[in-house]
Amino acid sequence: MMTQPKRYHPAWLLFELYSFIKNTVFFIVFLFVLRSGTNSGWILWAKYAFIFFAVWTLIHIVLKWFVQTYQITNQSIILREGVLVRNQRTVPFERIQNNQTSTNFLHRMLGLTSLSLETGTSDAQASVKFTVLSTEEAQQILKAVNYQNATETEETEEIAQTSYNRTFYFRSTKKDTLKAAFTSLSFLAIFPILAAVYFQIDDFFSLESSAENIFFYFANHLWMLIPLFIIAMILSVAIGYVQTVIKYGNYEISADEERIYIQKGVLSTSSFSIPKKKVQAITIHQSFIKRMLNMAEVKLVSAGKMGDGKQETNSLYPFMAKKEAYRLTNVLLPDYQIEENMKRLPRKVLLLKLISPYFGTLIVGAGLFIFQREWLWIAGIVFLLGIASRVLDYLFTSYLRHGDFIQTRKGGFSNETFLTRKERVQQIEVRHSWLQRKFNVATLEFSNRSKPVYVSQLADVPKEDVSDFYRWFKQKS
Repeated sequence: MMTQPKRYHPAWLLFELYSFIKNTVFFIVFLFVLRSGTNSGWILWAKYAFIFFAVWTLIHIVLKWFVQTYQITNQSIILREGVLVRNQRTVPFERIQNNQTSTNFLHRMLGLTSLSLETGTSDAQASVKFTVLSTEEAQQILKAVNYQNATETEETEEIAQTSYNRTFYFRSTKKDTLKAAFTSLSFLAIFPILAAVYFQIDDFFSLESSAENIFFYFANHLWMLIPLFIIAMILSVAIGYVQTVIKYGNYEISADEERIYIQKGVLSTSSFSIPKKKVQAITIHQSFIKRMLNMAEVKLVSAGKMGDGKQETNSLYPFMAKKEAYRLTNVLLPDYQIEENMKRLPRKVLLLKLISPYFGTLIVGAGLFIFQREWLWIAGIVFLLGIASRVLDYLFTSYLRHGDFIQTRKGGFSNETFLTRKERVQQIEVRHSWLQRKFNVATLEFSNRSKPVYVSQLADVPKEDVSDFYRWFKQKS
């Protein structure tokens, strides 16, 4: 496949204009709506500066569209960028680790999509992002990338056949979405949003006196608070459910012999693909609520950046039942078999955790002592929570090393299980404080290739086990 250099889709101009307006809407409203009648002092100069900046930005957007091009060759993508300073960047297909497509509401209206290709490097130009592409163009680019990477190890006919043998392992239902809405506490999102809107409006219009009058009115009519509270909760639950549907609706997980595919979203959709052989590690997260409901979230650690952080595309559905999450992980990635029976820390570690300095309590206590002494009792609550967290951390922390396989678990109110294999570990670091040396324990750190580097820490491991881990890693060929 060899194409001529191409400009980006003309709709790219519209998306850049939308991005500019979205990022400057606060200044537009403040200068030209709320301060429309003010034409003196610093407000006037701010208006001139904004107009100059807006005109230059629009000219720059048009120039970028004219001069920037991309070209797909048989083995790479060539990007020609820059307006005043021209730059040519070549990204070989073999460096591309993951790919992500995202289609928001505006993309869907115009029949377009966006595509991100992530490499395994950590520099500023490690990703290639096409903000606006036609669906056909995105498919052609992905076909070229996947074909080239696959032909390094397989025959062409086998590759073509494998791409059609995708198996669907999970599809979210209405029950899953409802469970996700309550587990994520999205139904409470309306309250901080209303508070933020109130304080933003209060900056321009004094609402304090009106708020006090409303407060005294309801203080004298407490019976009215009950129906208002019920209505507010109904609206909050409805809004939270809609938010969850938009973000996690139509969640699908599928795979073929080479790749794992994750797709989700309703109004705005995103899809993510990662080669199985590029998975560096697996992490299993359980918040306090998820542990109470026996749920877990499995995340994949990749050599390349895992798409847009806001999209959480590296997650195998964040609200899955624990047994189902374990089963799905074992099916998708047979090299990462999750085990429940692991080695616990010795009892002396509990004493070590309890006598270690409570820096959080000290900071909170010092702050309250200086600024708000009547609230100093809060430091006591923080201290009790710290003790509870350390006891739970001791009870849940465990580890397992079997063959080339490593599995660790740690955490107090929330915990994390980490799985990797010896060939995926870049380095092991051993650290020990003065207090740890007295208890003959140390802290292990496993570093896996990712962007940024993923570091998993296991504290207070007995020295003999630390030595075994270190010798085991030195045998890595």
